[in-house]
Amino acid sequence: MSDHPETVLKTTPLTEAHVALGAKMVPFAGYSMPVQYAEGVLKEHLWVREHAGLFDVSHMGQARLTGVSPLSAIEEIVPGDFIGLKPGKQKYSLLLNRKGGIIDDLMAGRPTGPGGAPDPGLFLVVNGACKENDFKVIDDELAGQVDVERLEDRALLALQGPKAAEALKVHAPEVATMAFMDIRRIEAFGVDCIVSRSGYTGEDGFEISVPAHAATFVWNTLLADERVKPIGLGARDSLRLEAGLPLYGHDLDETVSPVEAGLTFAINRNRREQRDFPGAARIVKELSEGPARVRVGLRVLEGAPAREGAEVADEAGQVIGVVTSGGFSPTLRAGIALAFVPPLHSEAGTKLKVIVRGKPQACEVVKTPFVPHRYVRKAS
Repeated sequence: MSDHPETVLKTTPLTEAHVALGAKMVPFAGYSMPVQYAEGVLKEHLWVREHAGLFDVSHMGQARLTGVSPLSAIEEIVPGDFIGLKPGKQKYSLLLNRKGGIIDDLMAGRPTGPGGAPDPGLFLVVNGACKENDFKVIDDELAGQVDVERLEDRALLALQGPKAAEALKVHAPEVATMAFMDIRRIEAFGVDCIVSRSGYTGEDGFEISVPAHAATFVWNTLLADERVKPIGLGARDSLRLEAGLPLYGHDLDETVSPVEAGLTFAINRNRREQRDFPGAARIVKELSEGPARVRVGLRVLEGAPAREGAEVADEAGQVIGVVTSGGFSPTLRAGIALAFVPPLHSEAGTKLKVIVRGKPQACEVVKTPFVPHRYVRKAS
């Protein structure tokens, strides 16, 4: 997701609710979105780590792919195994260009309804700033194989944090039996919801797709729970950074390959062998021989946090890379960053420097996530 201010900004079904709560609204992905509420980013961030935070992510693109065989068709443009995707599961994947660069990252799933029967087709969620191009690429590349039904009449909420399941199961008891990356169609709040146990904060939580007309009711109902507070995009960014998760338009773009980005888990073994996805020649070569650059985590040991665009140097002062995301970690109380550097400088413990306002500052390569993920791998 990347911010592209426009003269006329779009709104989500929850815009009035954000304004009523005193949110600071900013341009993001062509939308007017809440960056923070009255308590500010720091308190919102820590609330999610300790309780449950509610995010409006309705700017994201939701769609359903249908056709004779959408699961096999989508494999023509992503490196994941979707033919083998089981009903009730979703997976993270990458829309690739012909040079092996990342057009976007996305979630795709097969929601099941009551009785376990899967919905027809494949439910997609793509990044807000990329959705117009994403859907055009899918239309162009899979013409005649799939139909892209854009779900413009649905909003998307994310409920994240260690108390998220407790808060949501009051309204949807079925979520208590869901595990990470499960996806179901559930009747909750009096409407048809598509619920996945997932999110982009590193915490346990859910993404909840609801009809647009019901979005404000669902939002207010969840916020009536003392465990839940509204959270803006500022804390969403600091949370995902602590979780070591890349942000499209910053850490990922059409020049970056899945290997460089450290996202090789999204390339299934059988697809590597088949080499039948866009950019396979480059990607398989990088898997075998190594890429020219890799994404790493950095912990800033002195000075101010390093922001996007800051240069990374070796101990001798030679510039070797660049920060793509960076900021202050409220949990660690330190500066952290994601950056691209040559593999020779990518081992955890490697001492480097970041150039902040022209001044070299000591930093160290560390393993990500910076803060451990707390996904529920097995239903409790």
